[in-house]
Amino acid sequence: MSILNLWSLGHFMLWSFLGRFVFSNWYIFFILSVGWELIELILPYEFAVEPLENKISDIIVNTLGFYLGLKLKNIE
Repeated sequence: MSILNLWSLGHFMLWSFLGRFVFSNWYIFFILSVGWELIELILPYEFAVEPLENKISDIIVNTLGFYLGLKLKNIE
C-alpha cells in the first residue's frame, strides 16, 4: 500500500478549502486534523484501517493543504 493515495488528494483538497474559506487558526487545524486521525484508530470501519505511516502522511498532506489554503486567502 502506498503512503500517498486517492484519499491523500481528498485530504489536501479539503484542508486547502478549509484554510482558504473557513478558518485560519493553526490550533483548531491541528486539533481537528490530528484528532480525526486518532479517532480513526478506534472506528470499526474499513476506511479507517491503515498503517501508521498513512496516518502520518495524512497529517503532512493536511498541513500542506491548509498552508496552501491560507496562502491563497492572503493573496487577496
